[in-house]
Amino acid sequence: MSKSSETRLEELQDLEPSVAEFRASVVEGLSAPQKTLPCKFLYDRRGSQIFDDICDLPEYYPTRTERRILERHARDIAALVGPEARLVEFGSGAGMKIRLLLKALDRPAAYLPVDISREHLIAANTDLARTFPDLCIAPVCADYTAPFALPDLPGIAHKATAGFFPGSTIGNFTRDEAVSFLAGARDLLGRGAVMIVGADLVKDTGILRAAYDDAAGVTAAFNLNLLRRINRELGGTFQLAHFRHEARWNAALERIEMHLVSLRDQEVMVGGRRFGFDKDETIHTESSHKYRLETFRVLAAEAGYEPLEVWTDDKQLFSVHALRTL
Repeated sequence: MSKSSETRLEELQDLEPSVAEFRASVVEGLSAPQKTLPCKFLYDRRGSQIFDDICDLPEYYPTRTERRILERHARDIAALVGPEARLVEFGSGAGMKIRLLLKALDRPAAYLPVDISREHLIAANTDLARTFPDLCIAPVCADYTAPFALPDLPGIAHKATAGFFPGSTIGNFTRDEAVSFLAGARDLLGRGAVMIVGADLVKDTGILRAAYDDAAGVTAAFNLNLLRRINRELGGTFQLAHFRHEARWNAALERIEMHLVSLRDQEVMVGGRRFGFDKDETIHTESSHKYRLETFRVLAAEAGYEPLEVWTDDKQLFSVHALRTL
């Protein structure tokens, strides 16, 4: 890393959930009538790496489709944001899409990536600092669904603030959770900020099922890795060979659901607690809600935003919304 990039990559603000919080969430989820595990815990170091692989799969259209939309409209977004902006990305991951906006923005003042996976966050932004050596990068390791504060950046002045929430991650929330997240982001960013949100659209269920249950089994490995993480960090006794990945379309809620299906009657220990599974019983690990353009605009307005623009691809697979905080 060059000397200039070393001086612009700020010290990590570390608010990663503790092992105790992870244990409590797992025990609570596995104690419910419909067993669940929070999808945010899919993203340990290995899970984040597998998700990066998912984004390159031929079946997984969201990443490449959103990227094309951003390539086409990055200058439009930059015009809405304005010069010398502080840019906050929620769930920054590998930090690939943000490069399109950083190149288009007029003299961005600072980039604040927020992600729950500490090691992935450090690696991605060390690499980003090499590409943008004059940009102040201040990573925050945190669960962005919970309240947190942005770090102070002495000597870094900004004229505007913008938020960036790409991918179909907004779909992981229920409608009420999505409103709550957007309202929290609004409060964090402040009044008059521009928020850019990617939202996947309702489409043919065959396309959706293939995207979440690919032929190579990469998504299955991603889902099963959560059980491996529980075994490693919480002393769990899950036998991964006794579970299989399944993607389901819930027509009533217009969402894809990821489940781990028990292949037999079995018992598992986690955190000193015993959990029984019947054959074919499932753990619901993630939902991915699909939106219609107007329903997303209504949701954003309810969370305290003014819809500004929306861009889609030619096949209407995906949408990118520009919103302004009120």
